[in-house]
Amino acid sequence: MNSVGAVSRLVVFGDACGSGTLGMEAKKRMRDALYGAFGEAYGSVGVELDRIHQEDRGDGILTALDPGTPPTLMVGRWLETLYQCLREHNWSSADRLRLRVGMNLGPVFDDGRGLVGRAVDLACRLCDSPTAKQIMVDAPGADLLLVVSDWLYANVVAEGGRYVEPEHYRSAHVRFKETDETAWFHIPRLSAPPVPRLSEPSVSGGTARHKTGGGPTLGDGPPPPEPGPVKGPLNGPRLPEPGSGDHPQSSGVGRTINAQGDLQYFEGNVIHGGFTGFSKGSERRTERSDGTERSDRSERSDRTDRSDLPDRSDRTTGTESGDGA
Repeated sequence: MNSVGAVSRLVVFGDACGSGTLGMEAKKRMRDALYGAFGEAYGSVGVELDRIHQEDRGDGILTALDPGTPPTLMVGRWLETLYQCLREHNWSSADRLRLRVGMNLGPVFDDGRGLVGRAVDLACRLCDSPTAKQIMVDAPGADLLLVVSDWLYANVVAEGGRYVEPEHYRSAHVRFKETDETAWFHIPRLSAPPVPRLSEPSVSGGTARHKTGGGPTLGDGPPPPEPGPVKGPLNGPRLPEPGSGDHPQSSGVGRTINAQGDLQYFEGNVIHGGFTGFSKGSERRTERSDGTERSDRSERSDRTDRSDLPDRSDRTTGTESGDGA
């Protein structure tokens, strides 16, 4: 089915919280209160019920409004009236009615059996998302939660207006079924809804990024383990097996140098093994036991012509043999 015939409409999906725990009579009272509150709210913004598409969803109502209905009225006066209706009902009735409402705007097609379109899917997903349900659990005193799509918030809510409070909305990423969207949450009379902390998004390919810890957010918990040790270095002689000597085992990073029979190796910027120093050029400095320094020239360093030595551009010089140490 293509989009020919689809019309951009504001979609509203309202769902009652905890209706599955109600008995038959309580469900009837809940449905009466639900339809009564929605009808009064639509009347407050001049929307006639015979000019909207409305589907019964058991414990909820799906509605697509006439394209001419200003969405600012829906996130303003309509929402305020719905809140007051719920407040009045819950004040006088033992059967408390709490609602989650999802809103979105986009192309909608009526095939004669119901509404079709991504705008419908997203409005329902936002309303039924685990995030929305958890917010109502964490705000037991709230009677109404509104969830709007990111587009609707940026283009309608954020502009403000009478009864519209964009500063009291909070955003969260919603991942539910096929939905992976940013949504905005609002509870009337609360400065901010208790949006739960969510897991860190994954990168492309579905592989989670390395975090600095195992918690839900970056920086929460200990760092991940380093790669395991390697039996020998990438270059140079093989390191002894664990337990075969006193020299530590390398992770394979750097170069191993055998200087005067002593095992020297580099790991990152750290030099491991006992050594007395390194000579560069013809002069090396060593430290006396009294803390003073002396400068010596080795037999090899006295040579000015070193052309007889093999060309080893990657050679790293340790303490020369015959120089002591």
